[in-house]
Amino acid sequence: MKQVSRRNVIRGSAGLLIAGTLARPYIANAQAKTAALWIGQGFVKQEDAALKKTVADYEKASGNRINYSIMPFGPLNQKIVSALTSGDVPDLFFQDAPTTILPQAAWNNKLVDVSDVVEAQQSKLSATAKLCATFANATTKDRRYYLCPIKQGATPFHIWGDLVQKAGFDLKDAPKTWDAFWDFFKPMQKILREKGMRKLFAQGVSLTTVGPNDGNNLFYHFVIANGGQDVVTPDGRLHLDDSKVREAFIKSVDYLTTSYKQGYVPEDVLSWSDSDNNNGFHQKLFVMDFDGTLSTKLAMIDNKKAYYEESVTMGLPNGNDGKPMPGQGGAGGGYIPKGAKNIEVAKDFMRYFMQPDVMNENLKGGLGRWFPAIPSLIESDPFWLDKSDPHRPPYMKIALGPMIPVFNAYNPAWGQVNAEQLWGRAEYDVIKNGLTPTQAVDKAFKRTAEIFNKFTFG
Repeated sequence: MKQVSRRNVIRGSAGLLIAGTLARPYIANAQAKTAALWIGQGFVKQEDAALKKTVADYEKASGNRINYSIMPFGPLNQKIVSALTSGDVPDLFFQDAPTTILPQAAWNNKLVDVSDVVEAQQSKLSATAKLCATFANATTKDRRYYLCPIKQGATPFHIWGDLVQKAGFDLKDAPKTWDAFWDFFKPMQKILREKGMRKLFAQGVSLTTVGPNDGNNLFYHFVIANGGQDVVTPDGRLHLDDSKVREAFIKSVDYLTTSYKQGYVPEDVLSWSDSDNNNGFHQKLFVMDFDGTLSTKLAMIDNKKAYYEESVTMGLPNGNDGKPMPGQGGAGGGYIPKGAKNIEVAKDFMRYFMQPDVMNENLKGGLGRWFPAIPSLIESDPFWLDKSDPHRPPYMKIALGPMIPVFNAYNPAWGQVNAEQLWGRAEYDVIKNGLTPTQAVDKAFKRTAEIFNKFTFG
């Protein structure tokens, strides 16, 4: 297979498109048809309401029907895997974070090329959205669009500002580099426990071996902060032999497991699901958490005091080298499995959904938990940077700052790395099995190399 480079994806994307397909605005169909959609349940009820409105608006405009099934995140993942395995599929999947499924499905030639759908909005999409929507295919031996990107997410810090003040600290004094920023909260634990909060911890980090997303996401931001973001490069190649990369992984495992051993992290984090850190934050079991999107905060929006006065959202400090560090994010949206019976209706719905005004209104309806895959919408619509909301502006600062894609945008093998929870298992090996951080990383690197050997690039 030829090498897949970032330049090829962004600049040469015209070559990905189906020959003879013309970009066009959404046009209603003359003959009504129905497509079956499986979609993830929103973290807040407004997301589901926004989806239903988008579907209703599309049906009114087109005469087509979208028969949707809304499912929780975990069960949806399981159903999609089962459907792709059996071939008994709906017409369209829609996921917020499809990183453990989508790259491998594209690689295994189980998805429909949607380049003709993306074409009309391609020039407006962020570079990260493009990279997280195009994937290599082992059969066609090239890279094409398999995702119609609608939304993106970033990872901010979630902090109880009132607890910081109660401990006698001021967030304005928080250090500007990664490890020092995390360390800033540790002394608060002892002070607050002495004031009666006996079950409180400083940090709510997810060191899970269960996942699927939060533990991986946390760990990779530590790796980036330590200078290891080139573990996979845009050409799809793995760089475990790079001493800087190896050191970044060792430092990341060491910091996180040391925090656990020193008692700054709840003991049950090794088995947390993706909702456990949210729930713990809501119960004020820890001072700070690092978790993707604004889901943690939006779940509290009806509690005006907690949402507007007590909780704080903060963006990323600099990396440990003192330089600005990029956030890492993926893209969510719709993708079509091979075997779908109504591919054209599924494409038509996603073509409608990708229109900037439709995309923007849907994500605003979901209270801004996800931001548009078209960055210009953030800057042109006052909603996104409205300072009357204490959380969206710092969240959008990450969205509009430097970002890099999740690693499996470069190679589908990383999706399997995520699915196997190799870094949560490495942390477990240090905490429970007595391995050193170096030994645990070397063990995980060995398995990573085995996985990558199954995916041939170049």
